[in-house]
Amino acid sequence: MQTVNTERKIAMAGRIERALGGPLAGKTVAVLGLAFKPDTDDVREAPSLTLIPMLQERGAKVRGYDPHARENAEALLPGVVWCTSALEAAKQADVTVVVTEWNELRALDLDRLKASMRGNVLVDLRNVYLPAQARAAGFTYAGIGR
Repeated sequence: MQTVNTERKIAMAGRIERALGGPLAGKTVAVLGLAFKPDTDDVREAPSLTLIPMLQERGAKVRGYDPHARENAEALLPGVVWCTSALEAAKQADVTVVVTEWNELRALDLDRLKASMRGNVLVDLRNVYLPAQARAAGFTYAGIGR
């Protein structure tokens, strides 16, 4: 089971590249949700710990936000620009990626999120948003299994 989980985490970077339609080099990626699960600051085995270094290895600049796990994630994820809100993280991003299904992220105004970004790609690794809702806000939307 652990091997399958690791492979799924590794596949996330490829999913983001495909959603962007090309390489990550020189792109800015907003990663929303660093904790293993919502309502915790626990980052042990969090997908973000695998995903963010892979994005960085592919040349992406990463801006990160989590309501509670930032302090625990900072020491483990060097090179990330740490932000105090989801909208700040998405500022001038080419793609926004939802990694943890925080209620705060579910409640985001997608129009405001899109307006803060340079790009229009939303990769929803937790299926937090309805595809039609994201598309209506102007996003190219990629969810899981949809």
